[in-house]
Amino acid sequence: MLAFGDHPSPNCGPRRNGAQPDLIVLHYTAMASCADAQARLCDPEAEVSAHYLISEQGEVVALVPEELRAWHAGAGAWGGVSDVNSRSIGIELDHPGKGSFPEPQMVALETLLADLMHRWQIPPERVIGHSDMAPARKSDPGPSFDWQRLAARGLSVWPATTAGPDPEPGAFVAAARGFGYPEVGENLLLAAFRARFRPDASGPVDATDLAMAVDLATRFPVDAPVGQA
Repeated sequence: MLAFGDHPSPNCGPRRNGAQPDLIVLHYTAMASCADAQARLCDPEAEVSAHYLISEQGEVVALVPEELRAWHAGAGAWGGVSDVNSRSIGIELDHPGKGSFPEPQMVALETLLADLMHRWQIPPERVIGHSDMAPARKSDPGPSFDWQRLAARGLSVWPATTAGPDPEPGAFVAAARGFGYPEVGENLLLAAFRARFRPDASGPVDATDLAMAVDLATRFPVDAPVGQA
């Protein structure tokens, strides 16, 4: 069972234009301790927050009510959503930025995700990383985060890996954008995509990158009507 703490952050406001959350964005804190991260997320001068903070021990700290707009995403986009803060729930994981994520933390995250996705009717393809929506600025939750584990539990998605022909110029970018990635250069897009789906890959975009991106865009087109994919 989750151990919820409640430490309201002042860094929030109403969701714009009556929006409701239909995305979940995962972050890591990259700070010395969970207490330091919590202090920053509650500091009015920092002007940053999230809805939840999960410690390495699996404690879930509620910082901003879900119906309000937390300040966690910043500039970026996912498909047609440019004000990600108004359309998302932000979850910060207490993590230094390198190394694996502790088991108690992952279990707590999975429990929280399942609850949020059920209550807000958020599909697994709309659980994304900060680096997915802001590949030019952010790298979290990073290549050590186990996205495949979440996908196996229905809490995210994972692509098929059967490679086809070598990619034509622009084909990978088009497919990745069809899944949801924003309009950035191919190198930035490829780095963010591989950090999530192929953390051990290197070199220029290849047939496996393209096949994976096409599979995701085909099965989970980002702005498709509900129920299409």
